[in-house]
Amino acid sequence: MAKIAIIYYSATGTTYKLARALEEGAKQAGAEVRVLKVRELAPDEAIASNAGWSSHRLETQDVPEATLADLEWADGIIMGAPTRYGMPAAQLKQFIDTTGPLWGQGKLVNKITSGFTSCATTHGGHESTILSLSNTFYHWGSIIVSPGYADPIQFQSGTPYGTSFVSQNGSLSPDETALNAARFQGKRVAEVTEMFLGGKK
Repeated sequence: MAKIAIIYYSATGTTYKLARALEEGAKQAGAEVRVLKVRELAPDEAIASNAGWSSHRLETQDVPEATLADLEWADGIIMGAPTRYGMPAAQLKQFIDTTGPLWGQGKLVNKITSGFTSCATTHGGHESTILSLSNTFYHWGSIIVSPGYADPIQFQSGTPYGTSFVSQNGSLSPDETALNAARFQGKRVAEVTEMFLGGKK
């Protein structure tokens, strides 16, 4: 059974909803899945000033925080965060920056990896954010699995790099097209991971 870690950051819940849809897809493919958030770095007063941010923090208080042990455990890793200036949010980047010890020991080599994101505006940097995540995966020596156009849903969602959703400055929640794209991506990553594990045996 493939072991998949979905590691995300979400401020007001958009990226979190995508993470849960990815989880559904991976479980459909028979994977064991951990959904894990990264540590919040923003000060409490900033969070309290935004109703959506503070309510989402409460909503997900029981979601475990990702650790390096989770990365070692996983056969496949899917990472996602909102875009910030065309790059992943600092909270996810900070977690990535702690992975040096695993990288140095070669423990991330041949992990199956994939990325996803959300953004506020139509051309707000979603593709470059996923490409930024891919830069990390290259350094790890992992194997990147994108959704591509391997399912008809991709022709609706237009996200061959990885699932993304435009929230229109937080006014929209992920629609069924975006959620189905995420489910497909989760399923595809789990299936490819299972195939890879079978080949190694």
